[in-house]
Amino acid sequence: MPNRKEIERLATELSKKLADEGKLIEAGWTGYRMLVLPPDAPQIQVDECRFAFMAGSQHLFSSIMTILDSGDQESEADLRKMDLIDKELRAFGREMALRASRSK
Repeated sequence: MPNRKEIERLATELSKKLADEGKLIEAGWTGYRMLVLPPDAPQIQVDECRFAFMAGSQHLFSSIMTILDSGDQESEADLRKMDLIDKELRAFGREMALRASRSK
């Protein structure tokens, strides 16, 4: 069984490959579905959850594109904004992990 570091390395490689293929968000949805939805979830639940997942992804990406300063180089303000987004999403990740551990 691979250790956590090896899993993270493989996940990073896969993420880069999927991003290059234009499939990163769809792959994220697939992972989310496997972790969160029961295998026998009704199709309406799967469809609505996918819609919500994709809407959240679209919101985040369009928001990032809107809030970043113009120009080719990142600014200090850009880095601060991205850091705050990272912190917000990491907090949610901890919440999600806690919820998943409780359900096992």
